[in-house]
Amino acid sequence: MSRYTVYVLPDEFRRIKRLPGNVRQRVKNVIDELAEDPRPTQSKKLDVAGAEDPAREVRRLRLDNWRIVYVISEHEKAVDVIAVRKRPPYDYGDLGELLGE
Repeated sequence: MSRYTVYVLPDEFRRIKRLPGNVRQRVKNVIDELAEDPRPTQSKKLDVAGAEDPAREVRRLRLDNWRIVYVISEHEKAVDVIAVRKRPPYDYGDLGELLGE
């Protein structure tokens, strides 16, 4: 399997830097692993209104109470991390806005 390039949105990069140390390190490790396998077995494909592009796949990964939401672009062999949020209270309500960025 070919390697993917992983990008993290600047706002999410700053959010990751503010996470508690143990959570921050685990999130970074999971994001790094997405380069090798962007569809790990514990990830879930999200059905998002407004994401009609079949070349882009929106997925989320659970890490305890944290959710890592990312988009896979198969054509570009890229993974874009668009959200790292704590659940609850995060309810994926801003996904349409995040995908527009």
